[in-house]
Amino acid sequence: MAKRKVRRRARKILGADPAALVWCELARPIPPPPAQVHRAAGSKRLKPGRHWLLYAGAVLFFFVVIPMMLIDKLGDRLERRPAGRRAPHPRHEPEPGSSSSSGSGLPDTASPPDTASPSSPPAPGRDRQGRRRPGDPAHGLFDGDWERTAGRLLLHWYGHSPNPQRLVMLTGDGICVAASPRRRLSPTKAADFHAVAQFSPAEARIEAEAGQPRGFGTFVLHFPDGSWLELGRLSGPEDADHFLRTVST
Repeated sequence: MAKRKVRRRARKILGADPAALVWCELARPIPPPPAQVHRAAGSKRLKPGRHWLLYAGAVLFFFVVIPMMLIDKLGDRLERRPAGRRAPHPRHEPEPGSSSSSGSGLPDTASPPDTASPSSPPAPGRDRQGRRRPGDPAHGLFDGDWERTAGRLLLHWYGHSPNPQRLVMLTGDGICVAASPRRRLSPTKAADFHAVAQFSPAEARIEAEAGQPRGFGTFVLHFPDGSWLELGRLSGPEDADHFLRTVST
């Protein structure tokens, strides 16, 4: 459940208590837009920012941990190295009269069965390589048109904050999307967010089903130009349940 300071901040931005709010993320990574579209939008970031500790950990692993592992393995090999070369074992010759597979004319062992199974058809919404088909309405992130409202919102998604999480707030006046400037945040405590997009009831509506499994709930933003955007990874079970119940009524 969001803390009081989060709700106080929401009230300050909206001018009233929100009917429901929830922290959420994009259901899937942003697909790469055409180069000219990306440039026209200011070449904004299309991936979340990484914390500096992640890069420090990667440097430590590659330049300290891996060399130590290699040195340790080399030391073990040198310790197990034999003092001299052993004589080769004498070749085993079959005794006279003994049965041998080479002289029987029969194969020694049965050939292994062919375990290759026929190629199964691709899953719905995927191609033969298992990749998502762009613009597929059942499995896509958005409608696929970068010139419409949802596409333009995606192009500026990480331009407002490197953190993937956004706070969606509902009021009688419409929908407000807010973001925190931090790279890392606690959704129940973050109170430094600011509004990045506001939509009136005529400009956007939300579609969702109540009672979705916790941790797997999603909802869809629909816009009048026919574009749509799917959001998921809802944070806070109580906030998520209340949000989904509110938008599904």
